Amino acid sequence: MPEGTKTLVGRHQRLAFMMVGEGPEYTRMTGFTSMSEGKEAQEYSRRYVDESTERTDVTGYATAVEFEFDRYTNDPVQQQIGEMIDDEKTGTDAQVKIVSVDIFDADASGNAPARLRTYSVIPDTVGDGTDALVYSGSFSAASDMTKGYCTSEDNWQTCTFTEGDMPETV
Repeated sequence: MPEGTKTLVGRHQRLAFMMVGEGPEYTRMTGFTSMSEGKEAQEYSRRYVDESTERTDVTGYATAVEFEFDRYTNDPVQQQIGEMIDDEKTGTDAQVKIVSVDIFDADASGNAPARLRTYSVIPDTVGDGTDALVYSGSFSAASDMTKGYCTSEDNWQTCTFTEGDMPETV
């Protein structure tokens, strides 16, 4: 395609990876039928006496990712989330580190922009459906976002996160 041509970004080109165990690699989150992020912007609105229009500023976010997955065996990500939900874990025992990677913006060296955050696993339902064991809930932000980039040595089955700007490619 000619340079500058717009192409539609497929949902499958924003991948999610979760740290399973101690890391440093993150494991791809597979088998999820839904993973949509709600930003839930917090607003501060006011109207000044000398202006006819109200002003609104964004003062924060309460980001949450709604999820649903069909439970598979031998999947370390689903195993960890399933145990958190089934065992009714709380506090930091119910937190995971997830990195979102935009592979559609990967550079020639294979580095792709990424955002890392710690989330609390907030369960909703287990067992909804008759064909598969389905888990649903949300990942609610439990930390600030860290921007960086990811690299992968196995065609994006796992990745490694590095904080900061992507290195310049030559």
